[in-house]
Amino acid sequence: MQVGSVYHTGFTVSDLDRSIGFYRDLLGMRVVRRQHGTADYLGTVTGFPGVRLEVALLAPVVGGSLLELLQYVSHPGAPTPRETNRPGNAHLCFKVDDIHAAWAELERHGVTMISKPTEITAGLHRGGYALYLRDPDGFTVELYQAPPTAESPSP
Repeated sequence: MQVGSVYHTGFTVSDLDRSIGFYRDLLGMRVVRRQHGTADYLGTVTGFPGVRLEVALLAPVVGGSLLELLQYVSHPGAPTPRETNRPGNAHLCFKVDDIHAAWAELERHGVTMISKPTEITAGLHRGGYALYLRDPDGFTVELYQAPPTAESPSP
């Protein structure tokens, strides 16, 4: 088997409207579709018979895969620890043109920042900058600014 491109990344959120506001209003993504999920197949796919979901698909302004936000209206679960060193956790990385301006803007809006813009001093992305922050449910989001003389490598 060989998989194709990444279609979407899904995050389960506790408040869909709050998360849409974060990804749309602060990170500049656009809402592609919003819908109620009540079809029978969803219970089979998710493993929760009779599940009811609220779903939003968001897209970055410039290319890339979609972000799917899911709120379990029925069958809600408790949050899990979000530290990036825990197996099973993940993070989502967005490229930005000016990481210092992005950091300042997000701090003004009270976003929880894990780090400030930090220069990458070794490896493939040397000369670029990165930082980590938390979305409203504690998911780790990375912002990455490519080095001035190179583009990020393609997969």
